[in-house]
Amino acid sequence: MAIQFQGTGRRKESVARVRLVPGTGEIVINKRPVEEYFDHEILIQEIKRPLELVGAMGTYDVFVNVHGGGFTGQTGAIRHGISRALVNVDEENKPKLRGAGYLTRDPRMKERKKYGLKKARKSPQFSKR
Repeated sequence: MAIQFQGTGRRKESVARVRLVPGTGEIVINKRPVEEYFDHEILIQEIKRPLELVGAMGTYDVFVNVHGGGFTGQTGAIRHGISRALVNVDEENKPKLRGAGYLTRDPRMKERKKYGLKKARKSPQFSKR
């Protein structure tokens, strides 16, 4: 069994389980290549940012299982998971990743619907009579 480093990332409703295995830099998400899973180049760049920051771009294969939420939430969860796994690889990566804000769990969530309202904040139309 090869050495592997794990990290769990979360964002909105998405949860990503990330494994880093020493390899060639391949990224696989839900058993599909990253280019096939995400069609936007910006999202793919966002996933690769923590690896670029610590200079580990071609040294690890990244295997991800992600579920829940939309594609931006999943992207944030994957980035968070990769960052946590990189800290498990080497504790010296922590200050760089912390400074870039990649280790902080983004607390923003969907606000719950309140009774008497149509959505979280939208109220029914007001009529005087």
